[in-house]
Amino acid sequence: MAQKIKLSTIAESLGVSTATVSLALRDSPLVADRTREKIKDQARALGYIYNRRAASLRTSRSGIIGVVVHDIMNPFYAEILRAIESELDRNRQTFILSNHYDSVEKQRTFLETLLQLGSDGVIMSPAIGTPRDDLLLAENNGMPTILIARSVPDIDVPTFRGDDAYGIALATNHLIGLGHRVIAMIGGTDQTSTGRDRYQGYVDALKKAGIEVDPALRIPGPRTKQGGFEAAVNFLSMPQKPTAAVCWNDLVAIGLMNGIQRAGLVPGRDISVTGYDDLEEASIATPALTTVWNGQSEVGRMAARALLDKLAGSHAEDYLHLIKPEMRIRQSTAPLHPR
Repeated sequence: MAQKIKLSTIAESLGVSTATVSLALRDSPLVADRTREKIKDQARALGYIYNRRAASLRTSRSGIIGVVVHDIMNPFYAEILRAIESELDRNRQTFILSNHYDSVEKQRTFLETLLQLGSDGVIMSPAIGTPRDDLLLAENNGMPTILIARSVPDIDVPTFRGDDAYGIALATNHLIGLGHRVIAMIGGTDQTSTGRDRYQGYVDALKKAGIEVDPALRIPGPRTKQGGFEAAVNFLSMPQKPTAAVCWNDLVAIGLMNGIQRAGLVPGRDISVTGYDDLEEASIATPALTTVWNGQSEVGRMAARALLDKLAGSHAEDYLHLIKPEMRIRQSTAPLHPR
């Protein structure tokens, strides 16, 4: 069996101390850049593997961050994750990713695994129905928790998300300003803070404009392109004949536009459609999608920064941090066009 490479082996080969090697491999600023790179090159050449478990026993830190979201295949979460990864990379932190698909049990198993690994903290978009006790389990066992995209009631942990009520009100007011009065809302669920806030923003905007809120104009549920496409049948068969739709997110909006086109109508001319999130796909959709930027990159960056600050001993006084959305007007909305 090959002999395991030790720090002392690297140190002896370069004529430096073991302490210097250890500091260099941990990217300590106490070691000059040139020396640090030389030590790292030698470590790679000798086949040295950093022993994270041994290091965690010495420092009480594993260097591991857990990240758990609903579904990484959703570009919304992918954009948040990219920002988290960028911020953690700058601080030499490794993260472990999990999808919970709104399964509280799957999420709980991941949290327990992180605790067993001695994870330094966790950033999570909580599953529908996440109990307060699950978050307290992490917090009370020394694993700081940061929430993104969704809130959990009755617990004080830092939470970063867009101001969903304000954002959907922007989209609804945009359609009202174009002359639309029969406006449907497609997608979302009241089981999440995001869903409740977005529907409330839609309702508030209609009421402020003196437009009666008709529950029959809401199609809850869809959150994907397929869901939006399938919802087009119900949307187009509504007795009220809506002239516009506020969609839960960009994926639903793009799916709905495809369904509208399949029925022989033109989105942006016959029916106006708004999305939410301003994903990369929104600007290249046909027609280009009018949507609301929801600050995904800011959510990810700020959440990662907050966790790192918390690990460094800094504690923010405010728990809820709302990113202010912005309207992105493109081709999928237009002044009311009588059919």
